[in-house]
Formats: sequence, structure tokens, C-alpha cells
Amino acid sequence: MTARVEEAAVTRTHSRTHNRKQLEESLPAPFSLRCGAMLIDYIILVGIVAFSTLIARMLGGGARTAASSAETVGIMIAISVSVLNLGLLAGFTGRTLGKWATGLRVQRTNGAKPGVGRAFLRHFIGYPLSFLTLGFGFLLAALSTRGRALHDLIADTIVVREG
Repeated sequence: MTARVEEAAVTRTHSRTHNRKQLEESLPAPFSLRCGAMLIDYIILVGIVAFSTLIARMLGGGARTAASSAETVGIMIAISVSVLNLGLLAGFTGRTLGKWATGLRVQRTNGAKPGVGRAFLRHFIGYPLSFLTLGFGFLLAALSTRGRALHDLIADTIVVREG
């Protein structure tokens, strides 16, 4: 009985030490790379809306309903891609398309993957709050020692370089 308790304590201590060591080895992402990753993510979304608007304008003229439908479809596709990229993909893998392209990953502060709920909290609650502070929420990443922005503090996450 005592051996099992001691073994569990050693395993728990080793696990905590390993997680701390893993966190110390992973470097916080540079602010410029984080900005680049976010720019890539938003270029994808804006590109979808711009493409649908272009199609709507080409249909133009007497086809007002077709043009309106094209814009609506484009917005719906952009919202779907946003949910897939910023919510599901980020939750399951820790990466958005922009973070994948720049070699970054979102993880919990304990080193675990963020999970879908935390990714939704980070991107759909934390990002708007970071914008509402006139961008200061994003600037926190450049000013803090661990490189955490307001949305990272809200969701208990950190962005690290893939190594």
C-alpha cells in the first residue's frame, strides 16, 4: 500500500517537473510573428468576403437578388471558415492556419492543448476585448515578459514557437 502511494507521488512530481521543463524549453512567440500569424488568418477571411463581393459586382445590373445572394453566401462562408480555423482547428491542434504558416502554437500555460472551449473563449471573446481596448490588449504581448496578450490572459494560454 505504501509503495503505491509513494509511486503515485513520484509519478505526479515527475509529471509536474516534466511540464515545467517543457514550458521553460518552449520560447514565447515573438510579437512580430504573432502579428504575422493574425494577419494571415484575417487575410483569408477578408479574401473570402472580397471574392464574393467581386462576384456580386460582376453579376450586378438587373440581377440584384443574385448579387445579394453572392455576398450573403460569401459572408456565410467567411463565418464558417472563421469558426473552423479560429475555434475548432485552434482547439484541437493549437494552431490556426496563420500560426501553422509562421511556426507558432497556442497552448495552455501548463503545456496542454487549449481545447475547443478555450480556443473559442480566446478568439471570440478575448480578441474583441483586445480590440475594444484600442489594441492595448494585443500590445500586452510585446510588453509582458512571457509574451501574453489580454486574450491569452483571459483564456490561460500562451503562444510559443514550434520547436
